[in-house]
Amino acid sequence: MTPLEIFEYKQRWLSKGGHAVRLHSDLRVQGKDWCKVQLHKQQWDFKIWSDVYEDTFWFEYAQDALTFKNKFKQYADL
Repeated sequence: MTPLEIFEYKQRWLSKGGHAVRLHSDLRVQGKDWCKVQLHKQQWDFKIWSDVYEDTFWFEYAQDALTFKNKFKQYADL
């Protein structure tokens, strides 16, 4: 997929809701690294500083959100 196609694909599923997992901002790099290894670029997104000391990771599929949450279960909140 081209970068434009990835962007448009993400916008389609994000506009329908997606599945959010909040993670402490100190774990931003580890969270992004996990997503880059485990998922395709078009299956996840994240928002930096969605709250105080918190980033929000968005997933196209609920199973990916749950797996991510379990990976960071001490620090994540769904």
